[in-house]
Amino acid sequence: MRISTTRVTAGAIAAFALALSGLAAVSATTVRSAHPSGAPVSATSDHKIQRYAFTTVDDPADPTFNQVLGVNNEGALVGYYGSGMAGHPNRGYKVVYPYGPMQFADENYPGAAQTQVVGINLQGNTAGFWVDKSGNNFGFVKTHNSFATYKNPKTTGTVNQLLAINQYDVAVGFYTDSSGQSHGYTVDTKTKQYADVIPPNSSNVTAAGINNNGDVVGFYTAVGGAVVGFVRSNGTYTSFSYPGATATTPFGINDHGTIVGSYVDKAGASHGFIIHGLLTMQPQYRTLDDPKGVGTTVINGINGRDEVCGFYVDANMNTNGFVAIRYNG
Repeated sequence: MRISTTRVTAGAIAAFALALSGLAAVSATTVRSAHPSGAPVSATSDHKIQRYAFTTVDDPADPTFNQVLGVNNEGALVGYYGSGMAGHPNRGYKVVYPYGPMQFADENYPGAAQTQVVGINLQGNTAGFWVDKSGNNFGFVKTHNSFATYKNPKTTGTVNQLLAINQYDVAVGFYTDSSGQSHGYTVDTKTKQYADVIPPNSSNVTAAGINNNGDVVGFYTAVGGAVVGFVRSNGTYTSFSYPGATATTPFGINDHGTIVGSYVDKAGASHGFIIHGLLTMQPQYRTLDDPKGVGTTVINGINGRDEVCGFYVDANMNTNGFVAIRYNG
């Protein structure tokens, strides 16, 4: 599904397709692994449990299929509606608080058959990808109402996707080669300088999130076939898996180092997660599902206030976007 225009479906996370200016290409020389022990614990802040209030966010143009994929510090959200099936193309949007019908604004690459808006930074610049009539994927960044296409020059396949962008307009994503393998990268969208993201002993790499410190998160296929997460910070790669998971796919990281994503449990259910303190080697793992979609939730984005966004599949098999606001109690 890395080549599919529908980015993810519940139960298929393991197959999901999903850097400061002048960053040089990375050759991995250091790697470490986080080894969680015991059961996941709730994240804490100031000795109080972080609780979340969930709001469903669906574009009224298609209430049956929405994915909210990015959130910035102003609470602006980006995503898309439409399943990508015949007659239901992906259509991108941006929506601001209070996320009602009048707050949605279409955002589609000119002339594209389909568009997904995946990331948004504090300035309101957005990143994502568009699909032409032949099914080829191209990354894009929109700044000041102007779209620009990005295609990693190493691409020999049909897919380029940008999945996040930071305040310095450095984006992350992946491309495919002629055999369909995925390769992660960063790109300075101002200079169009590309740099590889290559965790050691990895294949099928997706770079999915980046913060303003240049830390990158994503996932890859490890030796043996497991899908595991990684974070690259100051040139060091840390690989990790959610405790008890069969697949771990991080999608976002904020400036505090809090990581979000989803994992698949042994029963095949998909759950959102939040991880605090991974780089301190004392990580706190927390499962966080939308109450309307327990076991079908994906968390795709996080901002500096630990507000998160994503999507879930409800009892009627509709895919719904959400935003979750943190409070202490």
